[in-house]
Amino acid sequence: MHADLDELFVAVNKARAEKIARSFAYQGNVVDLWEYCAEKGIQVDLGSDQTSLHNPWAGGYYPVGVTFEDAKVMMAEQPELFKEKVQESLRRHVAAVNKLTAKGMYFFDYGNAFLLESSRAGADIWNADHTAFRYPSYVQDIMGPMCFDYGFGPFRWVCTSGKPEDLDKSDHIAMEVLGEIAATAPAEIQQQMHDNIQWIKGAKENHLVVGSQARILYADCEGRTKIAARFNEAIRKGEISAPIVLGRDHHDVSGTDSPFRETSNIYDGSNRCADMAVQNVIGDSFRGATWVSIHNGGGVGWGEVMNGGFGMVLDGSEACDRRLRMMLHWDVNNGISRRSWARNDGAMSAIKRAMDICPELKVTMPNLVDDKVLEGLF
Repeated sequence: MHADLDELFVAVNKARAEKIARSFAYQGNVVDLWEYCAEKGIQVDLGSDQTSLHNPWAGGYYPVGVTFEDAKVMMAEQPELFKEKVQESLRRHVAAVNKLTAKGMYFFDYGNAFLLESSRAGADIWNADHTAFRYPSYVQDIMGPMCFDYGFGPFRWVCTSGKPEDLDKSDHIAMEVLGEIAATAPAEIQQQMHDNIQWIKGAKENHLVVGSQARILYADCEGRTKIAARFNEAIRKGEISAPIVLGRDHHDVSGTDSPFRETSNIYDGSNRCADMAVQNVIGDSFRGATWVSIHNGGGVGWGEVMNGGFGMVLDGSEACDRRLRMMLHWDVNNGISRRSWARNDGAMSAIKRAMDICPELKVTMPNLVDDKVLEGLF
């Protein structure tokens, strides 16, 4: 960790010259860091931003040139001045990023309203014809086409016993199930399968549990359903000593409508509709969820997103076997269907596979046309 930028880059350049992979932290304002790189001509290959600009006026973003302590006072006593300083910082922030991308840096936004608030501040964040932001959200670049379109998202569980041995057993079950699925999984999701097997193998040794005995693992519909069914069976047999609660993040394939993040790679115009979240939470409610929630905000700001969530208690019962299959199937495939209607290649492939696995599932496929033909009609 470094608080001085000159010292930081002496260390960075030494590691780069010696080809040592190392993580460095700068304790300071990120705008100073970006401007330093731009002014000194430092080659940055890849850049991103996870600034909490969904909460810009109450501590999500601190203006450059003002100390942390002074900024807190200004925030409380001079809110309008604080807002001016934040927006001035955003203009400088974007200007520095633009200089670095002009020299070859690849930049993507995490999705916590950095692009949106920069545009509201008057920063140079739009593309040439002012129809879209000049940088993509990382859902557009990475998470959407690699994970969400195929139904992969953050599947969570909590061992209500609070016992580490129950979590160990659940880890082992999840790893076993993923290995079985990976053996016959199609080529386009092999990387996701093996990445998650590697993750769950190393979860315990990397001491990832803080507080509750809980785990999070990226899985698709088949993975979530089979893992949950095996958990329920283990609880029934007494191999896991108490119920497990299932859940997921809002940052997933299906439960969230958020044009600046989760649905930013849906290009048919429906990315600003709340269909997915609402249908998701209602469908989950009568397919077996223990509780559901519909809420607003969730990482990109009030009024910019709708989230549908659930919790499901696995108690080892046969009734729970039926509920978990009905609910998890809907919870994931609702989102894949929506993405397939937007003609996302991965989602069209995934929903066809889902219908092959479950013949009772019938999803209308989009009729693909040549865009050039359509353009010629208008």
